[in-house]
Amino acid sequence: MTDLTDLFLIFAARQCFHALKLVKSECLPSLHIARCVSTASVPRITTHYTIHPRDKDKRWEGVNMERFAEEADVVIVGAGPAGLSAAIRLKQLAAEHSKEIRVCLVEKASQIGAHTLSGACLEPRSLQELFPDWKERGAPLNTPVTEDKFGILTKKYRIPVPILPGLPMVNHGNYIVRLGHFVSWLGEQAEALGVEVYPGYAAAEVLFHEDGSVKGIATNDVGIQKDGAPKATFERGLELHAKVTVFAEGCHGHLAKQLYKKYNLREKCQPQSYGIGLKELWTIDEKKWKPGRVEHTVGWPLDRHTYGGSFLYHLNEGEPLVALGFVVGLDYQNPYLNPFREFQRWKHHPSVQPTLEGGTRIAYGARALNEGGFQSIPKLTFPGGLLIGCSPGLMNVPKIKGTHTAMKSGMLASEAIFSQLINENLQSKTIGLDVQEYEENLKKSWVWKELYAVRNIRPSCHSILGVYGGMIYTGIFYWILRGMEPWTLKHPGPDFAQLKPAKDCTPIEYPKPDGKISFDLLSSVALSGTNHEHDQPAHLTLKDDSIPVSRNLAVFDGPEQRFCPAGVYEYIPLETGEGSRLQINAQNCVHCKTCDIKDPSQNINWVVPEGGGGPAYNGM
Repeated sequence: MTDLTDLFLIFAARQCFHALKLVKSECLPSLHIARCVSTASVPRITTHYTIHPRDKDKRWEGVNMERFAEEADVVIVGAGPAGLSAAIRLKQLAAEHSKEIRVCLVEKASQIGAHTLSGACLEPRSLQELFPDWKERGAPLNTPVTEDKFGILTKKYRIPVPILPGLPMVNHGNYIVRLGHFVSWLGEQAEALGVEVYPGYAAAEVLFHEDGSVKGIATNDVGIQKDGAPKATFERGLELHAKVTVFAEGCHGHLAKQLYKKYNLREKCQPQSYGIGLKELWTIDEKKWKPGRVEHTVGWPLDRHTYGGSFLYHLNEGEPLVALGFVVGLDYQNPYLNPFREFQRWKHHPSVQPTLEGGTRIAYGARALNEGGFQSIPKLTFPGGLLIGCSPGLMNVPKIKGTHTAMKSGMLASEAIFSQLINENLQSKTIGLDVQEYEENLKKSWVWKELYAVRNIRPSCHSILGVYGGMIYTGIFYWILRGMEPWTLKHPGPDFAQLKPAKDCTPIEYPKPDGKISFDLLSSVALSGTNHEHDQPAHLTLKDDSIPVSRNLAVFDGPEQRFCPAGVYEYIPLETGEGSRLQINAQNCVHCKTCDIKDPSQNINWVVPEGGGGPAYNGM
């Protein structure tokens, strides 16, 4: 079997060969014609092949669309805590039983951890199970929690709230971490065990056997012009086939969306609900630095009907560093709400600003997170594949933690997969293995029990009292009954459907950033290290290019220009002076997936750009 690394080298050689063709005179006319056709056609926003098929595009006639294929036992999509824990556990089991199992893991980020963003306060339970000797191995858990603070903010004051023993917000025994660094460390452990880890290769397509089971994935094609035409260096992606494909894409994975529909995985669960988390790293005055302190707040600047809150963590990383952030539930109703500007405004609160004064902001980023909880977990297995981690939404919402549950789900998945792989008497009904034992084992684990116990806390915030009703519910029912109440509350529906027309809402006036505590959006995005190849089709695709202006702008005053935390969507006046058009600045995208979630017309479909593109977070 050809080693996958060798195959990538073959790809690189073929790209060089195609590049040399440019010197041939016969190539030049065809390139010129392609440009002429592109400029002569009616201008359109979306040029991606998922919207405009290449088999109907004359520019693609004669282009070699052959793909190389590789075989593995297990392919894992996504090198986050869940995917890496799954890969590690598979290799641990293989070593314990003296079995050879090929595990390939693909990750769209150029480096493991570069797309990872979280608070993060880590509960080490799963890590302890995966590596009992994690301290000796040098896991980057440098800051044990020493102090827990919670409060309600009014515009000028902070009302302290006691954290009673047993409440989800208790962080005793947890660690404040830079999750990107932790994920990078997990990647090193995986590679040491023999996992084939391939960063910079985005899984763009799910492949299927003729019997309908998952066959594997294909990585994205490279060498496509912004207008959708092939470059001379065009190369098809690789096909990775496996007996089982594990999808660990993180929150709102674009492949998981397809699997939900094909296998009707969400038939018996409620719609997923989401939040957007925005985060910054600061170095502060050492006199204000309290290593190990964890602070959370709810309230101002949000109203009681808008779910959200803040975090401020003091890290012990050899310098006076704090991680701070703001989460806004994406079921908010006012289209004028701007999560980024709410975050900037929050930093000026009298209880927050003094910590930051004299400090320096060094990093910024954003990511969507699952908030649906237990009610929104889909069916997790299907022929040939399964879902783990934050992809299906295994986050404990009131804890604001999902890393420990994600890791455990990956470990349980691997144990069930391994059992089938070594079963010589296994008789599978499909070519791709259907590992239903994974879901059965997850439901018997502490993960399921934990998520079930807190299932009603998030939906309890939809009462007339809003967030404060949720706090009352937590204090009475969770603290006393520990989630054993004989009812399960429902979410109001998908987040995009909660947005009200602009005419029914009041515009929100935000203060201008001062450049010291609060900042503008573009200077913030610059700190994320985000970069994409400019000459490629925008990966923020529109099913209908007319919808943004005819509906989103007309009815909701263009909410995408406010809910995007990276300035990707911009309405610009037409040259005629009458009306506007939508401009997509795809190179700014930090891969948060908020647009795909909150677009009131569900017209935006996020797909992967060329592998390696996106943010370059350093320990976010």
